[in-house]
Amino acid sequence: MKKLPKLQKGDKVAILSPSFAAPGMFPEVFELGLTRLRDVFELEPVEFPTTRKLGASKEERAKDLIDAFSDPEIKAVIATIGGDDQVTYIKNLPGDVFANNPKPYFGYSDNTHFMNFLWLNGVPSFYGGSIMTQFAMQGEMDAYTVEHLKNALFGGGEVELKPSEMFNEVGLDWSDVDNLKKTRELRENAGWVWDGDGVGEGITWGGCVESIDEIMRHGLQMPTIDQFDDVVLLLETSEELPSASYVARVVRALGERGILERVKGVVVGRPKAWEFDKQNAPAEREGYREDQRATILKSVRAYNESVPIVQNVEIGHTDPQCIMPYGGRITVDGVKRSIVVEY
Repeated sequence: MKKLPKLQKGDKVAILSPSFAAPGMFPEVFELGLTRLRDVFELEPVEFPTTRKLGASKEERAKDLIDAFSDPEIKAVIATIGGDDQVTYIKNLPGDVFANNPKPYFGYSDNTHFMNFLWLNGVPSFYGGSIMTQFAMQGEMDAYTVEHLKNALFGGGEVELKPSEMFNEVGLDWSDVDNLKKTRELRENAGWVWDGDGVGEGITWGGCVESIDEIMRHGLQMPTIDQFDDVVLLLETSEELPSASYVARVVRALGERGILERVKGVVVGRPKAWEFDKQNAPAEREGYREDQRATILKSVRAYNESVPIVQNVEIGHTDPQCIMPYGGRITVDGVKRSIVVEY
């Protein structure tokens, strides 16, 4: 993997919408995210033609990605949000443009497709930190998220991750601008859930389970089977709240490909258990999380009895959020119950 440059205050950062152009639908939320980028991180956002363009073609969005990475004045690229169609065009991007111009990319969810593409071209990235969600968090940005964003943007070296004390899972409607001044409800975090006492070290790969499913289903390029010998697998599920049986099938597909028996560790994000169209009560949310944890554990153990597995980690569709290096070095220590990453 190539070494990513660190940013300096005042640097220009491209703000792109490679999937859904949410800024065009919720401009007030987007502007709040841009303000936070300027005020909290002292970076200068640069919008591209499709950042706010609802219905932009895949060719237009591809051009924005190419232009942002090709521009030497742009020091990092941050996605506004995810979506559901990167699978239709990321595979057609010219790899040399990105391999020759490595720079930090931040995103998650549907951005799994682009981050897998970068990984295959030797370019690491950061899983997490979208403008519409983490930067534009109602009330104020979470201090836990800010700390990890600063590590990714400006820091360096090894950092031991820690569980957040609290977490949020109930959203506030973006269509009501008054909600931007409110603070989301927080709940006490039970911490990480471990299984296995081994120690796994490697580079991270993975992402949103639904996107990994798409990559495998459509036969898109992913790491070779031998490359998985040096991989710690990242898994997390989206706001679609997929069933435990669906998650089991995707994890089983990884097993049947020979991947699970090779990986050095498995890190699983705290599953989102509430959405506006699925407003589960607290007990239902906890039951959903427990079912998914048990399913993933059983599914991985069917192919690998010893690899360390840690779940309920602050990655993906959860807040606060750890900005996880994607293609970066990580050590998952089942003895010390610790996760150490290299920024």
